[in-house]
Amino acid sequence: MSLTFTLDPAVTPELRDGVLGLWTDVSNAGGSVGFVPPVTPEAVRPELVKHLVAMAEGRTRLLVGHDADGRVAATAFLTLNTHRLMTHWLWLYTVMVHPRHQGQGYGRDLLAAAADAARGIEGIEAIRLTCRGGLGLERFYASCGYKEVGRVPDAIRVAPGDDRDDVILLLTLR
Repeated sequence: MSLTFTLDPAVTPELRDGVLGLWTDVSNAGGSVGFVPPVTPEAVRPELVKHLVAMAEGRTRLLVGHDADGRVAATAFLTLNTHRLMTHWLWLYTVMVHPRHQGQGYGRDLLAAAADAARGIEGIEAIRLTCRGGLGLERFYASCGYKEVGRVPDAIRVAPGDDRDDVILLLTLR
């Protein structure tokens, strides 16, 4: 069984609530998506609203994966650059697969779908993303074709005394 991916789905209350639930569940499972557990949907909601506003303004596109039951199971936000010298690459943000689906290859499927989506955007030649060091995410992204191009030591403070590197990765699409 695989996920069904949709780029730029209609933002219905069900989709909004599904993404919010996914983001909360991934965060509470220890996922590196901007929060430290425990987190509530109310804490995540303002960040989701920022993404939805960027989508409405045409700066960000949503890629969502639904499972066989129609539930939101994976997401990634593709954000275009507005700086005229950087419009040939985009950012990939908030890459998530629901914990109940992890270990089934859906993360690879999500990244492949994101690369396909980016290739379909005129002028895009690369995808850039960052991840929190110390979780092995760099190895996962490398296995999907991303190259580490930079690292800022101790840039992310997860908790007092627990600083992590901010790892910058790039996937060339040409």
